[in-house]
Amino acid sequence: MKLTKPQSDIFIPDLSPVENALIRTTHMAIAAHPDDIEIMAYEGIAKCFHQPDQWFTSVTVTDGSTAPRAFLYANYSNEQMAKTRALEQRKAGILGEYSAVVQLAYTSAEVKDNNNSSVVKDILEVLSVAHPKVLYTHNLADKHDTHIAVTLKVIEALRSLPASQQPESLLGCEVWRDLDWLVDDDKKVMDVSAHPNLASAMVALFDTQNSGSKRYDLASIGRRSANAIYHESHGTGGASMLSFAMDLTPLMHDHKLAPADYAATIIAHFQKDVTDRIHKLMR
Repeated sequence: MKLTKPQSDIFIPDLSPVENALIRTTHMAIAAHPDDIEIMAYEGIAKCFHQPDQWFTSVTVTDGSTAPRAFLYANYSNEQMAKTRALEQRKAGILGEYSAVVQLAYTSAEVKDNNNSSVVKDILEVLSVAHPKVLYTHNLADKHDTHIAVTLKVIEALRSLPASQQPESLLGCEVWRDLDWLVDDDKKVMDVSAHPNLASAMVALFDTQNSGSKRYDLASIGRRSANAIYHESHGTGGASMLSFAMDLTPLMHDHKLAPADYAATIIAHFQKDVTDRIHKLMR
């Protein structure tokens, strides 16, 4: 498998041949930055952990070189930051027992460039070997431009695949916007209660991101706990941790369905839910 960027990297934690590691993949996440996957796609990581017949592969599209930095990393150059974050992503693959850790090493500017077809080409290159049943990416309501750009390129790549090679589901997950606002019919609820120690460690090991004022490790676990508690107003018990996702599968199958229109429909469902409830109680 040939990727575009010379800095790209494919790491196999258990030292299996690359092709074998990709072929055995059942769950995959394609995300923008190192640590995004561990924040948003823990369901897949946990489902595959210690399971001989289920394997998780991570695909990180950017090198994360322009991330904010503080303390130990305050004076790091972009090149040093990229190398350190790539190493952290490899460590996550070891800790989570990933099948493969793929890093495409693009800059954010390259990913957001509509004329850059190589990003789609590389995503398609990976998907043409690995045929995951479940694919996680960013949701269309995320407020980070690079995240949205990655999602649009993932959708474009998936539409190029024959139906027989497409995943069974495409899920847009939470990072830079929660999805608790989705109406229940539009909400994919993911129980992420398993292995809480692993869940915390997966995000905490990205020291470049957690050393500043933003404790992503604490926030990610806190969000999952809040999701579980506030998901049902009258429920008791159940999962201790939940993550939510937007089902993007229709965009993979319907090539005429515009992502913006699909997102607008989901937002309209939320608007109707809010206004209908108000009108009902004002009668």
